[in-house]
Formats: sequence, structure tokens, C-alpha cells
Amino acid sequence: MTSSELLLEGFELMLFGIGSVFLFLVLLIGCIRLMSLVVSRFEPVATNLPACNQQLVATAQPDADILAAIQAAIHQHRARRG
Repeated sequence: MTSSELLLEGFELMLFGIGSVFLFLVLLIGCIRLMSLVVSRFEPVATNLPACNQQLVATAQPDADILAAIQAAIHQHRARRG
């Protein structure tokens, strides 16, 4: 085999590999969208989400002991780094 034949065969193999990966990814995206449609059709949308959980997370303050432990850990880390 000459070098041009080997180069052409390598190019064909590369195109076959890229094409098969592209086809697999397109099929994967199609399957994911199909599953999303099926799940959204059979699963009702939750409309009554409690807003109190979001308020608790947003307004929660850590205790003084936890803040002191965090500050001590930061001070120790910075002291080690120099």
C-alpha cells in the first residue's frame, strides 16, 4: 500500500467514526426528548409549592458557635499558607 492509500483509508475510517458518534448523539437527544414528553404527559405539574421553605433558607443565619468555627478554620488555613 502506498502512503496516499493509507491516508485515504485513515480519512475514511475517521469519517466513519465521526459519523457514528454523531448519529449516536442525535439518537440519544431524540430519546431524551421523547422520554421528557412521555413523563410530562403522565406527571402532573406541581402548582402548590410551599414558599416557606425558600424563606427559611434565605433568612437562616448560622449560630455563633458555627461562625466561630468557620472563622477559626479560615484563620488556620491562612496561617498555613503563609
